[in-house]
Amino acid sequence: MDYEQTRFNMVEQQIRPWEVLDLKVLDLLFQIKREDYVPAVYQSLAFVDMEIPLGHGESMWAPKIEARALQAVQIQPNERVLEVGTGSGYLTALLAAQALMVVTVELHVDLKEEAERRFKAHGLGNVQTRQGDAARDWDQDGAFDVIVVTGSLALAPEQLLQRLNPNGRLFAVVGEGVIMSARLYTNVGGGFRMDSLFETRIKALENAPVPERFEF
Repeated sequence: MDYEQTRFNMVEQQIRPWEVLDLKVLDLLFQIKREDYVPAVYQSLAFVDMEIPLGHGESMWAPKIEARALQAVQIQPNERVLEVGTGSGYLTALLAAQALMVVTVELHVDLKEEAERRFKAHGLGNVQTRQGDAARDWDQDGAFDVIVVTGSLALAPEQLLQRLNPNGRLFAVVGEGVIMSARLYTNVGGGFRMDSLFETRIKALENAPVPERFEF
């Protein structure tokens, strides 16, 4: 496979048409090699517009979702980022390329360890990995300027929002069923502004809160 040509095609045919025009984000997609974070058995699918299985029912986001999330949160070089759900580590690497520090929390030990091997191989010194369940909250490591939740949530992430610094941003996909809404929450001081970005559908974050169901 000609990786560079296929990467170029991914950006031009999938990413740009999905309203990703931020040059910093587009440059990152060329710098951070997506194929290095894809399980070997799926290498040929590294640039396809699809989710890639990782085990445990988890998967990498489609490339256009990764790009839209990066564009939305607008990470600055002095900012600390929390990622809920490490997965393959590819999105982590994209976040780390822009941030001062990324704390990434993974529920599944084997996914965490595999991602750590990738981070070490690529010399990512500003990534701190954690094994744990951050679906409801992450009360370790202080507050953050940016939070990205990589599984969908049935409810707004009220507890995680409390971990945002002033002017902090949280990206999450919220909803249930066939249509969900990608949202950007911003700590505006005294409250949170919510912007709906686009409709999509991704796997639910394991152990995330769900609405109470009325029973007859």
